[in-house]
Amino acid sequence: MLAVATAGCSSNMSGGGTAAQDAAPPQAAQQKAPQQEKQENNAGQAVQPVQQQERQLVRTATVDLRSDDVLKAIGQVKDRATAVGGFAGQENSTAKSGSVTVRVPSSELDRVVKDLASVGEVTRSEVRSEDVTDQLVDVEARIATQKASVERLRVLFERAGTTAEIAQIEAELTKRQAELESQQRRGESLKGKVAMATLTVQVATVPIAPPKPEEAGFLSALSGGWSALLAVLNGILIAFGALLPFLVALGVPAAVVIYLLRRRRRVTRMNEAG
Repeated sequence: MLAVATAGCSSNMSGGGTAAQDAAPPQAAQQKAPQQEKQENNAGQAVQPVQQQERQLVRTATVDLRSDDVLKAIGQVKDRATAVGGFAGQENSTAKSGSVTVRVPSSELDRVVKDLASVGEVTRSEVRSEDVTDQLVDVEARIATQKASVERLRVLFERAGTTAEIAQIEAELTKRQAELESQQRRGESLKGKVAMATLTVQVATVPIAPPKPEEAGFLSALSGGWSALLAVLNGILIAFGALLPFLVALGVPAAVVIYLLRRRRRVTRMNEAG
């Protein structure tokens, strides 16, 4: 009976261990599932900003206005640019016509262009956008790589032991530092163009004629070829005019020397013949 009871207890214990092992995997799976789900969510959040990355656009606009008072209209254009946080740039105006270039925040460009209808009669309006997202990403990547390269060279410079090593590393460090600053200036320029749009306004007392479309055909090609020929001939005449003083200054003495040498040879021959 003791043997039977001992065998039964050992059988129950091994069965319980097996049951515990069978029950363990579902619990591990339940604990593992949230971790995998969390990792997938984190991966999704990492990819989402790349897919939803805001495009970086350089915006420019050109507006033609007709106004009886050109100077007043240009002043109003500058006031509207200043009111939205912009500033005025190049300006050229007379009593009958003028132009002004202003910089305004890109988000305010459409509103400023629309508001110009209250300044004068809008005869032409054109808004353009250039996507520079890839350029900015490339510049930022180059800046990061160049910064790492500069830091590595600085470490090598501190560890240099000979004068030759110091001179060589210093020259390379100066070169890479200049390249880094160049990339940084390019990135800042692109970011500035993205942040501030350029608006050019032309004002005249009479409607400004729109630009003529380019005509394609035999006559236009002939006209272009004739203009190119005249330009080449004009360049040749200009070059000849620039060289003419040198030709006179150097050619006359050279001609005199050649004449004297030939005369001397002629006299020598005559004496030998006599």
